[in-house]
Amino acid sequence: GFARTRKEARQTVRHGHITVNGKRVDIPSYQVKAGDVVAVAPKFKDLLPIKEALISSEHMAVPGWLEVDIEKLSGNVLQVPSRDQIDLDIDAQLIVELYSK
Repeated sequence: GFARTRKEARQTVRHGHITVNGKRVDIPSYQVKAGDVVAVAPKFKDLLPIKEALISSEHMAVPGWLEVDIEKLSGNVLQVPSRDQIDLDIDAQLIVELYSK
C-alpha cells in the first residue's frame, strides 16, 4: 500500500525511499526474508505519491503473509509467500519454456 502500482513501487524503491531492517534499499528485486521490516525511509514519509497511495489503498486487503502498520509506514514480512498465496495471473509453464530455449 506504499505505492499504487508495481511500477510505482519499483520506482519508489529505486529512488531509495524504502528501508529493509533500517538499511536503505534501492534494488527492486531485493529478496526479503521472514521477519524483515520494510518501511518508508523517515525523510520520505511526507512524499505526496506515498500519501496518495496510502489513501487509495485503505480498502485493499493485506496479504496474510504481511503485517502492515500504517501509522509507522512499515510492514513486517511474517513468512515468504508460497506460489498459491501470490495473486498474480502468471503461467509458470510459459516462463519455464522461455528459459529452457
